[in-house]
Amino acid sequence: MRKPWYTLTTQQIEEALDSSPQGLDETVAATRLEALGPNEIAFQKTPAWVLFLRQFNDPMVIILLATALVTGVLTALGSHMLPDTIVIVSVVLLNAILGFVQEGKAEGALDALRNMMVQEALVIRAGDQRRIPARELVPGDLVVLEGGDKIPADVRFLDVANIHVDESSLTGESVPVQKRTEAITGADLVPGDQVNIGFSGTYLTQGTARAMVVETGAHTVFGQIADMVKEADAGTTPLQRKMKEFVRTLIIAILIVGAFNFAYGIYLGYAVSYSFLGAVSLVVAAIPEMLPALVTSILALSGVVMAGRKALIRKLPAAETLGATSVICSDKTGTLTENRMTVTRVYAGGEILAVTGTGFDIEGDFLRDGRAITAGDNTALMRLLHCGFECNNAHLSGSGGTGDPTELALRISGAKAEIAADQTHRLVELPFDSGVKYMAVLVEVQGRRWILAKGAPEVIVGMCSSTLSAGGESTTFAREQALGTAQSFAQDALRTLGFAIKQVPAEQSDLRHEDLNDLCFVGLQGMIDPPKQSAIEAVEQCKRAGIRTVMITGDHPDTAQAVARQLGIAADHVVTGAELSHLDAAALRDTTARVSVFARVAPEHKKAIAEALQSQGLVVAMTGDGVNDAPALKAADIGIAMGISGTEVAKESSDMVLADDNFATIVAAVEEGRHAWNNLQKAILYTLPTNAAQALLIMGAIIMAAWIPLFSARFVLEPVQILWINLLDSVLLTMPLMMEGKEKGLLDTPPRPAGSHIINALFLQRVVVMGLAIAIPGFLVYYHFGHAAVDANGEIIDALLLTQAQTAAFWAILLAHFGYVISARSIRASAFSFNPLSNRWLLAGIALSIAIRFIPTLIPEAAALFRTAPFPSAWWPLILLCFLPSFIAIETDKLLRRTLS
Repeated sequence: MRKPWYTLTTQQIEEALDSSPQGLDETVAATRLEALGPNEIAFQKTPAWVLFLRQFNDPMVIILLATALVTGVLTALGSHMLPDTIVIVSVVLLNAILGFVQEGKAEGALDALRNMMVQEALVIRAGDQRRIPARELVPGDLVVLEGGDKIPADVRFLDVANIHVDESSLTGESVPVQKRTEAITGADLVPGDQVNIGFSGTYLTQGTARAMVVETGAHTVFGQIADMVKEADAGTTPLQRKMKEFVRTLIIAILIVGAFNFAYGIYLGYAVSYSFLGAVSLVVAAIPEMLPALVTSILALSGVVMAGRKALIRKLPAAETLGATSVICSDKTGTLTENRMTVTRVYAGGEILAVTGTGFDIEGDFLRDGRAITAGDNTALMRLLHCGFECNNAHLSGSGGTGDPTELALRISGAKAEIAADQTHRLVELPFDSGVKYMAVLVEVQGRRWILAKGAPEVIVGMCSSTLSAGGESTTFAREQALGTAQSFAQDALRTLGFAIKQVPAEQSDLRHEDLNDLCFVGLQGMIDPPKQSAIEAVEQCKRAGIRTVMITGDHPDTAQAVARQLGIAADHVVTGAELSHLDAAALRDTTARVSVFARVAPEHKKAIAEALQSQGLVVAMTGDGVNDAPALKAADIGIAMGISGTEVAKESSDMVLADDNFATIVAAVEEGRHAWNNLQKAILYTLPTNAAQALLIMGAIIMAAWIPLFSARFVLEPVQILWINLLDSVLLTMPLMMEGKEKGLLDTPPRPAGSHIINALFLQRVVVMGLAIAIPGFLVYYHFGHAAVDANGEIIDALLLTQAQTAAFWAILLAHFGYVISARSIRASAFSFNPLSNRWLLAGIALSIAIRFIPTLIPEAAALFRTAPFPSAWWPLILLCFLPSFIAIETDKLLRRTLS
């Protein structure tokens, strides 16, 4: 457990760590380094061979390997099932390689986290200042820091001079935090509230400090985050869980049917070899060997489409998981907001004006009651903006800028009134100091000298004796009105500063704190990191899509609440990280069910929120950009990192990266995810019934062989022919279904229920109805043309005719597949309701499928391999009619469903 270092005084810190203002001596430091270990994050990588072998721990892979083993043995015994063996093994290896490559990236988050550690540190030991490797730091070491330095370990500040620390990578705070040295009271404060502590990996934006190391390595906040990342169970995605359940059920059913077929063949008195070959052929026919490849292809295609919409998929299952998302937990800064402090409201000349424009955009208007005014017509406004523009150390350049975010916002608000940097000459500056809470400059404008001051409103108001009217006249200063306005700005979560001016003699050349009295109050400027307009629209889209938006931020609760309300997120109640720390599992579950805004959260809180939502059966997407977000990104069903503002740690922990840091992109990706699921459903609802039909051909032949001699001589199709059908179907017919365009209204319905299954009533009905609609024409064609090739005892009297009958059945099955696939472009809509030419991939697949199937029909060498033969052209009319039963069956099924729903 970390000690509450922030509650101790500087003297107590030195005593607790047995150190002093002279630092540690080398002997003590060496002893502590040996006892505590180096200041680094260490972890053990999983060996590559273990990662590779994990890919085979899957029911579908195991059964495919077992099938390949059996077909390989049968090939060795002369059953010509080598193509089956090669294809099955190839599919297994391909999927294992893809899974290995993806899983190999999972530990990248820990690599990235370790890379954030500082290489060197400036340390005082035994009174001497020197640079040492940061990994040699120990608790009690005294370090020296200045603006631009990255903090090398968790430290307690002892002496500070205008220190501001950028903790955005850790806490999500959009503004650098001013640090102090005084002890803080309070228990379980989140890192963002520990303002006397510097955290490893964060950096100073300005100022200088001396600080004492209190935690190193794994005991730092970053180290604890690394532990949470290692412990966080990324788990399986909804698709992976459903597919595993689906495959397990499917395999059990296939093995039961195969075993029954074998036992029934023995019961009927067939040879063991015939019965076993029939059972194996049935298993090969029924198992969707290409299903893993189809799923991978659908997800990869969705990933490509999402990339075009600025959502970069790092882990393929995430492409579909988005479609099942029921809650999006979003960071505030940069995702829902502009990530740029912007002046949105000013008070000058006794009136409040709104300011438009965001970020670095210097185009904007000043609005009175919603109508734009000319800034130059309001003298008080121009003086206010000029004061903020010049009492400032930030710099604007082109479309960007450098400096403190607050000062940049003031520069930009002045630029909107066409105030330029070359209008004023600065002479002297009194820098901002946390003790006095203001900054002041002495400037010269057109031969006159002025004092310009900005700071906390209550401080600036206390310095003033007059104010300006809109017309520029000096009037009596109504302090209470100014303070009341400042308070109203603060209640709307605006970071508010007061501004004042004073003309001084032209010969004055210095500036002292004593000069800051009897000033003229020129107004207030209120700023906030405003919500993106696209995010406001996206949150509304989420509501229509049945997706709840939850905002989780490290910012102040008032800021979080104000931004949430502007976004349209329910914000009646805001819960802080400190409050979450005192909740048990049941209370946390209840809180996350009804609260949508969480503020001042620590890394463990964000992860706990995600897990509490998941425990309610919800599919959780979690966004983040900081190191603090990594555990939650990994634990959520889908972790979404920011591509622009995100740290490498966050990106490596995520499943998806937003190239534009825009919440609206998530909603676009949700639409693509739902489209991916729809197409996956279409592929499964086409593939499994066709596999079932081929299994029925084998099973039916064995059952009917006792009464119809033809079926005891040969099956309707040879195993190699079944595999040929399956492979071509997967590539030329099923894959084009993935190219089907998006259906309308994907974001107008709620996400599919968490308890939904792939094997449902629709699936079972399609398997039975379409299996029969495809298999029966195959049986009839084979019997019609082939019964004369076998005598009453089942002896083959015309081998060529029997092969021709098999070839005719081969084509009949193909035509039946065409009848099904044309209608399978939609699960419920009639084939007559969509453009038959809109999916050119499917049309090309059908044409190519026909052309390729002529190869084993007409070319002797291929015919010998696939055991086919040319048949009389007079047979074609009956074969072509086989297109109709499957088409009529599926269209009738869909019509009944539409009618009864």
